[in-house]
Amino acid sequence: MKTQSSLELSDIQAIAAAAQAEAQKNNWAVSIAIVDAGGHLFYFQRLDGAPPISAHIAPAKAKTAALGRRESKIYEDVINGGRVSFLSAPEVEGLLEGGVPIMKDGFCLGAVGVSGVKSNEDAQIAKAGIAAIGL
Repeated sequence: MKTQSSLELSDIQAIAAAAQAEAQKNNWAVSIAIVDAGGHLFYFQRLDGAPPISAHIAPAKAKTAALGRRESKIYEDVINGGRVSFLSAPEVEGLLEGGVPIMKDGFCLGAVGVSGVKSNEDAQIAKAGIAAIGL
């Protein structure tokens, strides 16, 4: 049997604070979602001025990254590369860059999804959050 780490409340709070700080440092109005490995919502915050649709997109990006154990950008690239049939994959809704898995020792602990600015900027915010816990 394998032993796997798990996210604790203090980890979630550190990720959220660092992601929010990165967004605010750049004056980016975004929504930030953090999910567990099964894509279940741990945390959500919509910063002032973030578009209403971002409240739906950020959790979807996080869920996609957690379930797939890879950045959501990979799925966007697959679809943009012509494999549009991937749009029918079950439980995969956030097919845009900005969802980043939280990986430790080869295991996915969860993911961060961000929406509201350019996709690469969303990913930058998510990665800044994850870096706060040393991963």
